[in-house]
Amino acid sequence: VQLQASGGGLVQAGDSLRLSCAPSGRTFSSTGMGWFRQAPGKDREIVAAIRWSDYSTYYDAAVKGRFTISRDNAKNTGFLQMNSLKPGDTAIYYCAATTHPEGIGPYDYWGQGTQVTVSS
Repeated sequence: VQLQASGGGLVQAGDSLRLSCAPSGRTFSSTGMGWFRQAPGKDREIVAAIRWSDYSTYYDAAVKGRFTISRDNAKNTGFLQMNSLKPGDTAIYYCAATTHPEGIGPYDYWGQGTQVTVSS
């Protein structure tokens, strides 16, 4: 099982992007999803997470109010809507899914990453 992340690109500051995350291969039941990012020379950090049991969400302070995590149940696809992008958002973005009961990790399945570059 692998997750396919897509939707990255090169945009200008203030623009928006929507990242998508869909499973490939056999289907599985997840309890939650997270989006992470890794900028050059920095550690990977969590950006946003959602738990399916109650749709509670978590956002890193740097993106709160600008990013929204969600899912289309019919398409079994997760999303990260990113608005008001800043150069500091430049990174490779990864989606991940967890099957643990709490729905907040640890994450079992990971996507390959999609590059987001924001120019000033």
